[in-house]
Amino acid sequence: MTLPSENAEADLVSGGFAFLDAATSRAWLEKAGSLSDWATLAASWDGMAQDVYMADGGRYRRRRYAVFHAKGGAVTRDAHAPHYQTVDYNRLNGGVARWFEPMPAHVASGASFQAILAACLSLFGGIARDRVWHIETHQFRIEARMGEAGQPTPEGRHRDGVDFVLVLMINRENIAKGVTTIHAPDGTDLGSFTLEHPFEAALVDDHRVFHGVTAVEPIDPARPAFRDVLVVTFRAV
Repeated sequence: MTLPSENAEADLVSGGFAFLDAATSRAWLEKAGSLSDWATLAASWDGMAQDVYMADGGRYRRRRYAVFHAKGGAVTRDAHAPHYQTVDYNRLNGGVARWFEPMPAHVASGASFQAILAACLSLFGGIARDRVWHIETHQFRIEARMGEAGQPTPEGRHRDGVDFVLVLMINRENIAKGVTTIHAPDGTDLGSFTLEHPFEAALVDDHRVFHGVTAVEPIDPARPAFRDVLVVTFRAV
């Protein structure tokens, strides 16, 4: 296990990734804006539609999606569009334009979500200055049942084909395992950390490292079990 970082920018620059504990991550986000509606943001993971594009036949993933761009320090939501990755970056589900239900307007415009975007823009924009950014945001719920583990990254160790990635823990309910792992391009293990509590986060320089998450399982098979995360990617255009 890698110890959490207290200087995400330094770790991203030196090693290509950083893990933040809940207190550090929350303080980072609160520097960028208010988290007054965090409960509303977290509740928006309930009721999401199932991801019907899983080439492995799995029915363990639910998601929503929204696209933004940032220019001159301002973040603007773009028209809803499909999510697309080439097979070079996603061997399982790549090569297909995947339409997911849009993130609700009240969630995307809410204080907590806007603080997350602003914090990412400040951090990533501080490393790579004077860029126009294409931003994609993904609400993921990975469910696990008796006899069916949930796969947070069913494509395995991968890169996303962007510049930077934030994986922010929203909630875990009755879930075991789910270790986030970081790897060099040659497969060497560089670090690992389990996102267990709200606000814990992983930050990745997608050019330099691969990342993945091990399968999750229910602790009590008789109860609902799920892992909710927000993934935000920044790509310079």
